[in-house]
Amino acid sequence: MSSKDQITAPIQQELINFEPFFQKATKSDLPLLSTIINYILRRKGKQMRPILVFLAAKLNGDFNERSYHAALTIELLHTATLVHDDVVDDSSQRRGFFSINAVWRNKIAVLVGDYILAKGLLWSIDHRDYDILGHISTAVKDMSEGEILQIEKARKLDITEAVYFEIIRKKTASLLATSAAVGTCSVTTDEEAIARMRQFGEYAGMAFQIKDDLFDYQKSNLLGKPTGNDLHEKKITLPLIYALNQVGRSEKSRILKIVRKRVKSTSDLNIVRDFVEQNNGFKHAEGVMLDYAAKAISLLDSYPDSPIKSALIGYVDYISSRVS
Repeated sequence: MSSKDQITAPIQQELINFEPFFQKATKSDLPLLSTIINYILRRKGKQMRPILVFLAAKLNGDFNERSYHAALTIELLHTATLVHDDVVDDSSQRRGFFSINAVWRNKIAVLVGDYILAKGLLWSIDHRDYDILGHISTAVKDMSEGEILQIEKARKLDITEAVYFEIIRKKTASLLATSAAVGTCSVTTDEEAIARMRQFGEYAGMAFQIKDDLFDYQKSNLLGKPTGNDLHEKKITLPLIYALNQVGRSEKSRILKIVRKRVKSTSDLNIVRDFVEQNNGFKHAEGVMLDYAAKAISLLDSYPDSPIKSALIGYVDYISSRVS
């Protein structure tokens, strides 16, 4: 398994330079807004999307100021969606800390998310990065559609594998696809290269989300959010979809009855976990995840060997092998 340090080694200086750049871009003169932004910045994640922007840029051309612009816009969009997602999911935790909506309530959280998104869009306009803005706008549309589709299917509990893949392609993979695309378009106008890297990011994003869905069935909380959160919200993901398709109507009805319950006990969650395991749901999902990872890596075959190419291969390996 690749480590994050190995992945970021070729772009270490770029990541160091990005920190003050990002902090300056998110600065606000409003005291409350400044307090909330600082709270978010102190609890930032692994920056997997800016890392992908920088690696894609370096793989396809000469790294430049626009590459920082692309990473900034992506990270602002990602941050805004996390704040909004916690409101939509009524989640009180994010990365092991209280979420913005838990501390400042939903209304403030929605407005803060809107502010962060607007900062990203305005940054692209102010610097005339219209190609980057086009990719970002498409991502916002796709992510919104994916979220709405997931909510609709959670109400009906009629999700198929095909619909599941469409949801995660739009909701999660679109942002990694956009990260790779804007990183590439920051250094080249080669449409074929941009499309190839967009597809690379999409495949990597599909693997990333399936791995996250597998984490949700763990019996320990490694991600800073409640284990079984998807089931509590009636979100049926790939492991359960596959398992349900392996059994008869009565058994399927028994499990879906548990999923439909408004409040689920630990016993309920264990029943569903055991059902998924007994019907090879975890094994199937892991196989699909590894297939997407392999397809992502195969898109790098046309590039000559280099530390950047190795880092991108390691990036995909990290996504599919991580333990948190």
